[in-house]
Amino acid sequence: MTAPVRVLVCDDQALIRTGFATIIDAQPDLEIVGECGDGRAAVELATLLRPDVVVMDVRMPVLDGIEATRLLAGDGVEHPVKVLVVTTFNLDEYVYEALRAGASGFLLKDAPPAQLLNGIRTVATGAALLAPEVTRQLVGRYAARIRPAQVTPEDSPLTARELEVLRLIADGMSNSEIAETLVISPETVKTYVSRILTKLNLRDRVQAVVHAYRHGLVS
Repeated sequence: MTAPVRVLVCDDQALIRTGFATIIDAQPDLEIVGECGDGRAAVELATLLRPDVVVMDVRMPVLDGIEATRLLAGDGVEHPVKVLVVTTFNLDEYVYEALRAGASGFLLKDAPPAQLLNGIRTVATGAALLAPEVTRQLVGRYAARIRPAQVTPEDSPLTARELEVLRLIADGMSNSEIAETLVISPETVKTYVSRILTKLNLRDRVQAVVHAYRHGLVS
């Protein structure tokens, strides 16, 4: 039997934290290994317990979820932990910063339990989780404030087709939707996505979306 995915839940609201833990622990393939109420505790527990996934709130005392995510999954971290950020619409600017800090994806706090469970499983496999219906709203709105000046698509190492695929990824499209839009096979899309990540030295689709907005490849 495959070992269950080990999950650490970090949220400063005890009711939400307990609710998440109860939902997660009821699944045979998931296991709660710890709970905490601030980012500093999340970093310490994650370092000690080595969970497969940390479900991380954004606004918390002592150390917020963005800084905690950066310490657990940011550039230069020797043994990064997968972080799934949970937030509300009115915290969307923080979500963008959390994705830049190394989070593997995000969900809204009012998402149904099935989406939370699917999100944990998705992130645990090494895939990125972006909610297509809010990707542009969350990421696009705040990327402009840090977009480097004088960076154009011509400066990119990507081919014209790869840039096209990257823009569709940034629109929140799945591989199958990209395949349908470009009239190519899903396998071909996977190849393009792999090339994009390799050429740009990116970890996953989340980083690809952030890159697209930061470098002015998506308006």
